[in-house]
Amino acid sequence: MLGTLVRDTIHRYGSDRPAEGWGGIAYSLVAFDAVAPPGWTLVPLVKVGGDLYDDATAWLCSFSRVGDSAFVLRVPEPNNRVELVYSTPSDRTETLTGGVPGWSAAEMGEALPALDALYVNFIAGWELDLAAARRVRAVFRGPTYADLHSLFMDIGADGRRRPRPLADAEAWARCFDTVQMNRDEFALFGGDAGDPWAAAVWALAGRTGTIAVTHGDDGVELMTTAARTGPPRHHRLPVPDGPAPGDPTGCGDIWGAAFFAGTLGGDDPIVAATKANRMARGKLRSSGAEAFRTSLAAPESSPASRAM
Repeated sequence: MLGTLVRDTIHRYGSDRPAEGWGGIAYSLVAFDAVAPPGWTLVPLVKVGGDLYDDATAWLCSFSRVGDSAFVLRVPEPNNRVELVYSTPSDRTETLTGGVPGWSAAEMGEALPALDALYVNFIAGWELDLAAARRVRAVFRGPTYADLHSLFMDIGADGRRRPRPLADAEAWARCFDTVQMNRDEFALFGGDAGDPWAAAVWALAGRTGTIAVTHGDDGVELMTTAARTGPPRHHRLPVPDGPAPGDPTGCGDIWGAAFFAGTLGGDDPIVAATKANRMARGKLRSSGAEAFRTSLAAPESSPASRAM
């Protein structure tokens, strides 16, 4: 599981008390830990700033499924921190500080033999460059998944993150078996042609794969293909039980981790997406990855809400 562990400060809409805690890849770790079948082990590929390394490793060690920590690397740069300020229940500004670097193609070559499957979440946006992603595609034989998220984000001198088109977007998508975007990112995925589904068809051409587009309260769209067996199949899946109020931070990360774990465990993509919708909806009741983890352990947390 490759991504960036972030310290978040979340200013929720309608609240004057910010929530602080682990964010970024933390949401995906919590979701995987909750839904993965018995016997699975999570191997984090995470670089952590020296200022937060001890706290981060202690938190990671609290997970029963987190195994090999050889790829939890201490770096001299300050750890990434993000301040999220919601102006509406779903609209926000995002300011990033810190300087944790990404993973080179050579580093990925060392890590991949330890893995049976690879989940990548572009939290900072530079976890991998395209050369490293192409190396993954060329040499790794296990299933791969990528939430392209922050590849579609630029960062200004003030740390403010802003949407941007992604150069070589279809090439990025072809580096992984399954890719995830939210609806705003998917609109940028279409590029100048303005038709993201046409770009998705090209990215999936000639191979088995899935593109997942999350729509918040409106659920998710899936495009799936099987190599040489006809045109892509397109599915739209609403959120079970409809929209709910709460803090949406991390819902996309939780959705992707739950969906990938479900498909790895043998679920049909439609079944896996439905379970992932339910789990992401359940996260709305809490702010921060740590609070979400606590909520999953609560007696009232039903198996359905945990997407098992």
